[in-house]
Amino acid sequence: MSYPILTSCPVCTHTLSVTQLHCSHCETTIENTFALTSLLSLSQEQLHFVEIFLVCRGNIKEVEKELGISYPTVRGKLNDIVQVLRPDVQSGTKPDSDEKKIVEMLETGVISADEALKLLKKG
Repeated sequence: MSYPILTSCPVCTHTLSVTQLHCSHCETTIENTFALTSLLSLSQEQLHFVEIFLVCRGNIKEVEKELGISYPTVRGKLNDIVQVLRPDVQSGTKPDSDEKKIVEMLETGVISADEALKLLKKG
């Protein structure tokens, strides 16, 4: 049985490094320090989103339909993923916590679309 690779220590939460690769067919073992792809830094939810995004070929409208979420939520998730993969890259929008809170309140019905637009324009 295969398990997903752990990227952080379950004890102290620091980043783990891969130091051994093994072939179960010929029993070859290679030891060294191996770099992990930054995709492994994404959460399971983020990886699922990336999979849906790729299946939809980057069409945000299709991602909205597939996941049943709004355009701002899709953009927010994309910005979050970019931030994990490339922390040095500034996102094209201002995905601050206030904007996320407004979108969440809109999606849960706490505020109307008009109220959300007013709040977003203020920010």
